Amino acid sequence: MATRKLRNVQGYRVLDEAARQRRLKRQLEALERDNHHDDPHQNVPQITHKLPSFSDGETGRRVRRSKTEVRIKQRFRRTFTALLEELQNDEEAKSKPNYLTIAAPPSKFPERKFCAVCGFPSAYTCVACGARYCSVRCLGTHKDTRCLKWTA
Repeated sequence: MATRKLRNVQGYRVLDEAARQRRLKRQLEALERDNHHDDPHQNVPQITHKLPSFSDGETGRRVRRSKTEVRIKQRFRRTFTALLEELQNDEEAKSKPNYLTIAAPPSKFPERKFCAVCGFPSAYTCVACGARYCSVRCLGTHKDTRCLKWTA
């Protein structure tokens, strides 16, 4: 196809495969940018007053942690990005399988396709954007809320 976007007889845009792949890549990058941040609740103070114990222990006594142990754990707490950076700089960890180097071989089974609306197995593809759907109801939801709405 010479043009990137075509007009169908019914009036909606139809994307070729390259445009669909670019659109999908942009959506995934937007999700990654949106999801990559520190925990917004990390500076919220912890509950410090005594909570009731509902354990059925024989002695009825609770094991108490020292306050300094709790303070040390909170003071030196690291974020996931800090742990990844530390892992990249550690020479000993590079020789062992870790979060950055672990990989699974490709599957010997065909790729499974799921509905973009509800997540059930899908058998149909949207003509305009290439998203998968499983039923007429999901197609209606897709057309109303998702199909070519944000990026094209």
